[in-house]
Amino acid sequence: MEIAAYIAIVALVLQYPLLESRIQKLHRRADRIERKLDLILGHLDIEVTEPGLERVAALVREGKKIEAIKVYRELTDAGLKEAKEAVDRMDVAQG
Repeated sequence: MEIAAYIAIVALVLQYPLLESRIQKLHRRADRIERKLDLILGHLDIEVTEPGLERVAALVREGKKIEAIKVYRELTDAGLKEAKEAVDRMDVAQG
């Protein structure tokens, strides 16, 4: 039984890089789709406010971008780069 467990663990470890690569490809694809959707919404002058992000939009209007990024990260669990990009998009949309 121990040998089978070791073989299973080794098989999982060997599969990890393949799974990670696949996840990264899916993430990049989702990012591209989101950028395209943002462009379409911007072209159509449609503003989409996600629930709970009114506070972030208010901070952007007040010129408090760093605080807006912090609040965005708290609300969405986004990384720093993603939060900054989202706040920048809000700033451009409001500007």
